[in-house]
Amino acid sequence: MKSYKDFAVVLALQAGKIIKDNFIKGVSKEWKKDDTPITVVDRQINTLVINFINSAYPDHSILSEEESDLKESDYVWVCDPIDGTVPFAHGFPLSTFTLSLTYKGEVILGVIYDPYLERLTVAEKGKGAYINNKKIAVSDASTIRNTVIDVETWNSSLYDLTPLFAPLHHQGSQVTILRSAVYSGMLIGMGMLGGMIFANKTAWDAAAVKIVVEEAGGKVTDLFGNDQLYNQDIKGYVASNGILHQELIDLIKQHITSK
Repeated sequence: MKSYKDFAVVLALQAGKIIKDNFIKGVSKEWKKDDTPITVVDRQINTLVINFINSAYPDHSILSEEESDLKESDYVWVCDPIDGTVPFAHGFPLSTFTLSLTYKGEVILGVIYDPYLERLTVAEKGKGAYINNKKIAVSDASTIRNTVIDVETWNSSLYDLTPLFAPLHHQGSQVTILRSAVYSGMLIGMGMLGGMIFANKTAWDAAAVKIVVEEAGGKVTDLFGNDQLYNQDIKGYVASNGILHQELIDLIKQHITSK
C-alpha cells in the first residue's frame, strides 16, 4: 500500500489537472450563503476526494469544504478542493488544491498543489517541507516594513480584520488580499511572504498551512497566539516566519474583536 504521502500526492496531481483543464475566464459559478462562490469543478474534485479516500482508507473520516464524510476516527483527512475559488472563477490563476491528514487533531501531513505553475508542496511531521522535492524555508525578515503580509477577511468571517490594514500600512508592510489562504501559506513556506492572517473558522483553509509553514521553520497559531486542533472548526489563524509572529498577534489583540 502507498504511504499516506504518496497517496496524497497522487490525489493532488489528479485534482490539479482537473483545475487546470477547467480554468476558463468567466467560468460559471454560484454564490453560497456565506458569500463565497462554488463551481462545478469544486464539486467534481470533492467527489473525487471522497471516493479516493474511501477506497483506500474506508475507516478514515473526511472533512471537506463542499461535502464531508464524517466517521468516528482518529484519522481525519481535511480538504479544500479549490482553495481560491474566487480567483479561479474570475479568471486569474491563484488557487490550489489542498489536502491534509490529521491524527487526533494534529496535522501530520499536508499537500498543497498549484496546478498553474506545477508547484507541489509536501510536508510531513518532523521531515521538513518541500516544493517539487526541493526543501523550502521561511524568510528571515525581522520587521514588518517592506514585508508582504496577507490579510484574508470577508463579510462572513468570524472576525473583521479590516482594522489591521491601517496599522500594517503605517508600519510599512505591503498588505495583500490574495483570496487564497493556502496559496499564501505556501508562499510563506517559500520565504516570499512574511505572514498571513486568516479570519474564519474553516479548518480546510488552515491544516496544510499549519504543517507546511512550521516544517519550513515558521509558526502557526490561532488568531490570539494559541495552539488549536485542525479536525474541527478553528479560531482563525496567523501564519508567519516565526520572527514576526508575536508582533502580528499583538496587533490583532489591540485592534480586533469578534463580531
